[in-house]
Amino acid sequence: MKASLNFFTNFELRKILKKESKIMDRIYLDNAATTPLSEEVIDAMVDVMKTNYGNPSSTHSLGQEAKILIENVRRQVADYLHVTPAEIIFTSCGTESNNMIIKSCVNHLGVERIITSPMEHKCVAETVLDMKKRRGVEVVYLRPDQKGDFDLIQLEEIIKSSDKKTLVTLMHANNEIGNLLDLKKVAEMCKANKVLFHSDTVQSMAHMEMDFSQIPLDFASCSAHKFHGPKGSGFAFIRKASGLKVIITGGPQERSLRAGTENVCGIVGLGKALEISLNNMDQYSSHIKEIKKYTKERLLSEVDGVKFNGRSAEEETSLYTVLSVLLPFKDPMIGLKLDMKGIAVSQGSACSSGATKPSMVMMMILDEDEIENCTPLRISFSHLTTKEEIDTLVDALQEIAVSFNIEKTNVEHR
Repeated sequence: MKASLNFFTNFELRKILKKESKIMDRIYLDNAATTPLSEEVIDAMVDVMKTNYGNPSSTHSLGQEAKILIENVRRQVADYLHVTPAEIIFTSCGTESNNMIIKSCVNHLGVERIITSPMEHKCVAETVLDMKKRRGVEVVYLRPDQKGDFDLIQLEEIIKSSDKKTLVTLMHANNEIGNLLDLKKVAEMCKANKVLFHSDTVQSMAHMEMDFSQIPLDFASCSAHKFHGPKGSGFAFIRKASGLKVIITGGPQERSLRAGTENVCGIVGLGKALEISLNNMDQYSSHIKEIKKYTKERLLSEVDGVKFNGRSAEEETSLYTVLSVLLPFKDPMIGLKLDMKGIAVSQGSACSSGATKPSMVMMMILDEDEIENCTPLRISFSHLTTKEEIDTLVDALQEIAVSFNIEKTNVEHR
C-alpha cells in the first residue's frame, strides 16, 4: 500500500509540474527506447484488425487470408536479410527473441560456455546469468576499453582457450553509446573456430543494410518498435539447420518453435514499418546524420566541458541514431527537469531508467571522477527530429548548467 501511495504522489506531482510549466508541444529525443508509430503503419494494422480477423491456423478462407499476410511479411524480412523465409521466426520483441535463442542454445544445443560482455542489454545479460545459475554454464566476459570497443584478438584467444561448446553473444549496436561491432569479422571468427554466434541487432535492424548471406552469424533479433512499428512485434533470425528447438510449447506455429496464435496485425505492422524504413533509408539516414552533427556542434558551442561517450560522436564507428553525452556536472534529476520543459530524453537504457546509479555501460567506460561528478545523457534521433528541437534542448541544458554553476558557487562561498 505504501508503494502505491508513493507512486500516486509522484504521479500527481508530475501532473502539477507539467500543468504549471504550461507545456504545449512535446519534443521526443528518446528514439532508442521506442519510436512513434508511422501513420501508414497504423492504417495497415487497423485494416487488418477490421478485415483479417481469422486465425492463421484455421483451414477456412478467413484463416488462410491471415496466414498469407504473415508469410508475405516473412518473405519481406527474409529478402531484406538475404536469407530464407524459414529462418525468420516472429516473436513479441527482441527480449523474447534473445531469450529463446540463448536458452535453447544451452538447453538443446549443448552450449556449456557463453562469451559475452558487461555492456549487453539486460535481456541478454540476465538471461546469460540465468543459464549460469540454472544450468551451470561458464560465463566469460570480454571487457571493453574506455571507448567501449572490444579487442577482437582477445576475443579469439578466449574462444580458443577451451574445448567446451561455446556461444558468443555480442550486440551489434550498443543501445546506450551507439558503438558498432564489426559483425562480419566476429561472425567469420566464430565460424572459423566452430562456435555459435548470436547478436542482439535490435538497435541497428532497419536502420542499415543487413546481408546475412555475407555475414555468417547464427542468430539475431529484432523489435519493430525501434523503427516506427508496433510494440509487441519482433522476430528472431535462426540460421537453417542450427538445431534450435522449441521454448514455448502448445502448437505448430512459427515452424513449431513458438507456439501460440500469431499476432497478425502486429506482424503486418512490422512489415509495413520495415518497408517504409527500407524505401527511405538513404533519406532518413542522411537527415539523422545531419541532425546528430548539428547536435554535437551546438552542445560543444554552448555547454562548456561537455564530452561524448564511447564512439557515439564518430560517424563511421557508431550508429547514427544515438549520441551519448557526458555533461560536466552531477544532476540525477536532469531527466525530470528536461521533462518539465517538454523534452523527452533518457539517461541510458529504458530498461534501467529507474536506477539511481550509473548503468553497467557507463561503469565500464567512465572513470571514477566522471561517475562522481558528471551526468550521462542519451539523445536518440529519428527522421522526425528537427534542428529547432535540438536548439530547444541545448538551450534547456545550457540553462540547467548555468543554474548548477550558480548553485555550486553559492555553496562554495558559504
